[in-house]
Amino acid sequence: MKLFFRFVLGWLVMGSGAVGAQTAGEPFRVVGYYSMTSALAGEEEVPLKYVTHVNLWFLNPDSVGNFTRDLRALDAFVDRAHKKKVKVLFAIGGGTRQPQYHRLLQDDTRGALIRNLMAEVEKYNVDGVDVDLEGTDIDGNYEHFVTELAQALHAKQKLITAAIAVYYKDQITDKALAQYDFVNVMSYDRTGPWRPDKPGPHATYAHAVEDLDYFGVERKIAPQRMNLGVPFYGYGYGPELTSRATSKSYKEIVAAFPGAENVDEWRMPDGHILYYNGIPTIRLKTQLARTKAAGIMIWELRGDSKGKKSLLKNIHRASKTKP
Repeated sequence: MKLFFRFVLGWLVMGSGAVGAQTAGEPFRVVGYYSMTSALAGEEEVPLKYVTHVNLWFLNPDSVGNFTRDLRALDAFVDRAHKKKVKVLFAIGGGTRQPQYHRLLQDDTRGALIRNLMAEVEKYNVDGVDVDLEGTDIDGNYEHFVTELAQALHAKQKLITAAIAVYYKDQITDKALAQYDFVNVMSYDRTGPWRPDKPGPHATYAHAVEDLDYFGVERKIAPQRMNLGVPFYGYGYGPELTSRATSKSYKEIVAAFPGAENVDEWRMPDGHILYYNGIPTIRLKTQLARTKAAGIMIWELRGDSKGKKSLLKNIHRASKTKP
């Protein structure tokens, strides 16, 4: 879901918010993206007590619109989540290109794609679909697709959500944004290994303020329909601009460098610098999300550490603390 995969989205001006949008008084949302493969294999235990929604990445069709992956082993994960009152959604798309959607979203094939996707939603008893089409995968049929998908999902009392970012803000119409019950604002990847000439932090607090202001003020998405996206990973640069940049999970960073959880960058003796979000910034972003949005989104849950260093646990505590 994060934009990095490319190299390795109230009330709107002309209408009301989406059907089923969160109302005042509902719990602070914590949406975590989690690997479909890990969920199927039961590889890791998701800390369900600290999340409200889990988006399983990614469920994508083949070139003719069929979903052929065997997901029968997913039943145990979904049942466990539902027992904890956690909603599970299929995330479609992703940061890597999915060119098949350009054909499948056209008028003569869109209906079949939506029917096939709805069949998967109902078959595996998940709670909705998260649309994570990004970059060039967003075309002139995107609005038609999400409008029709929203109608189908809402008819079954299911959610439709989206991952959106300022990088392709002009590609998503206000009507498309109006379809979503809520959107996850990807406030990260301002730079990364694909831009070795521009090393530096990719997900600052200032970036979060800017992104929520854009979607909240300029696009007029109500705060209760937005979640602030935060990264559980970082990027390393150096020691030379020509050096190959690297990606590391937060878990790997704090395991390697004691004390790294308390800062947002770590400089090594050879000049190599890691940029990420430590506990203080994650707590500040959670407070921001309480006032300018209605929740936090995480890419991705497997990147977290454990115990006192856990970012997820600090999000939970900060969401309960008075600003």
